[in-house]
Amino acid sequence: MEIHDRFEAVTYDYLKFDKVENKLSTRPDIHAFILLNEIFPGTRDMVAASGHDNIWLDVGYEDYEKLTDDQVLELVRCGVMFDEESGSLSMFT
Repeated sequence: MEIHDRFEAVTYDYLKFDKVENKLSTRPDIHAFILLNEIFPGTRDMVAASGHDNIWLDVGYEDYEKLTDDQVLELVRCGVMFDEESGSLSMFT
């Protein structure tokens, strides 16, 4: 299943941060950033770009296959989406 389809399949839980177990932060965006940093360690800023009401996250497209279905669900619960146009993970600001 393609990454877009994996995110789309769990949109019913979008922004339901209260369902996240083992919170790494009390803030959904910070939790998502910490989780992504644990999965994809890096040295650059997590926010790769920003635009009108959106930010795009610095995770390479080739790395998306590393995400488990549980991690995709957790990210969706934090407000992370997959932006098909850019091929990137994104969030509303």
